[in-house]
Amino acid sequence: MAGQTLVDVDEQDSSAIKTLYTTSPAPTKTTSVRVPASQLPSQQPTNGDANSLVTNLSQRYTNPSLTVTPTHSLSISNTAIPTPTPTEVLLHVRCTGICGSDLHLWHSGRIGPLSITRPCILGHEAAGVVLAVGSAVTHLRAGDRVAIEPGVPCHDCWVCRSGRYNLCENVRFCGVGTEGCEGTVRRFMCHDARYCHVIPEGMGWRTAALLEPLAVVMHAVGELEGKVALGRPVLVCGAGPIGLIALKAARASGAWPLAITDVDEGRLEFARRFVPGVRTKRWEKSLSEVDNAEELRRLFGCSGTRDVATGVPDPDEYLAPQVVLECTGVESSIVTAAYSCRRGGTVMVVGVGRSKMDNLPFMHLSLAEIGLRFINRYRDMWPAAINVLADGRVMDLDELVTHTFPLENAVEAMSTCADRSSGSIKVQIVDDCEIRL
Repeated sequence: MAGQTLVDVDEQDSSAIKTLYTTSPAPTKTTSVRVPASQLPSQQPTNGDANSLVTNLSQRYTNPSLTVTPTHSLSISNTAIPTPTPTEVLLHVRCTGICGSDLHLWHSGRIGPLSITRPCILGHEAAGVVLAVGSAVTHLRAGDRVAIEPGVPCHDCWVCRSGRYNLCENVRFCGVGTEGCEGTVRRFMCHDARYCHVIPEGMGWRTAALLEPLAVVMHAVGELEGKVALGRPVLVCGAGPIGLIALKAARASGAWPLAITDVDEGRLEFARRFVPGVRTKRWEKSLSEVDNAEELRRLFGCSGTRDVATGVPDPDEYLAPQVVLECTGVESSIVTAAYSCRRGGTVMVVGVGRSKMDNLPFMHLSLAEIGLRFINRYRDMWPAAINVLADGRVMDLDELVTHTFPLENAVEAMSTCADRSSGSIKVQIVDDCEIRL
């Protein structure tokens, strides 16, 4: 990943606040160098002077954008460079990770109530550089490196006012198909400045684009209120990016023993490298959910003699996972998670599945007092997530990125991500275009 050099004006020169944004070829850390404003080019964006900048950029650069249509056509199209409103910033998007929801919108045209009814730009796991700020923005300036929190709530409804803005029904979320919610797989975009979080100088674009899925996991773990803790057994269902991050987060929290399951042995092999010591078990399609659960419980030392049908208890029930982080959203996996969990434990459903499920074992969940919990994205997680990844001491997720494509090859990136035989875990799309302001 190309390193960045930010050249900022001398703070004592208040006549102009200007920033030159250039790209260096070496994969080094970000550095800031102070220079007099007189040495900078004349056409620099000042606070609120965004219109002229957009005109200038439009004359010299294109805005390639990964666009999906209601007929499932995927292409790179050139879209207009947007002008920020007073509360927005104009960004050069440097990196976007592909999420399973992007693939689902492409192939199915919808996720739950969200549907593709018009050409839509995909992407929401992103980071970039501020090029210009709206007239009302005071906490950011051109040249700031930021991670993009993709959901912008209304701030007016009662859930927003209560602090649970992730539940806002009026949220504008990047890349979901509704008007005004274009995604991040493009060169230039505007975003609400309140949801652009400054990242440390040493954090690379690859890492910054992983903050969004980490925020999902951190919200899930936080909602469990300390149950993922030192010495507590935890099972993770699903070894995709979210499941692997959940596994890493559980390990960082001190949970042990840890186990993870998936239908793909290749991903389980990756999990064993990613979190040494984790126990793995391939989910067998030929087995029932109950039988798969018994196999998973054996990973934790349970005898596996429990008979769900007759109610014969497992003498080693205490050893079973106290928390199951279900990261697939697939009905059969959720059922397996329910039967795997310790009595009195909790199943946290992190993955997004079908709108309705008919075969959940409610009687078992009730008699065993197993809590079935759900989350919706995240709230107030980004500053904490940045702290977690700031220097790699708490958690390092970069190994998840197995494939990287330039913006111009974003369609190929999507195809690679959709192809399970590619061995991809997290695919990212980067734009190293040098933008001179």
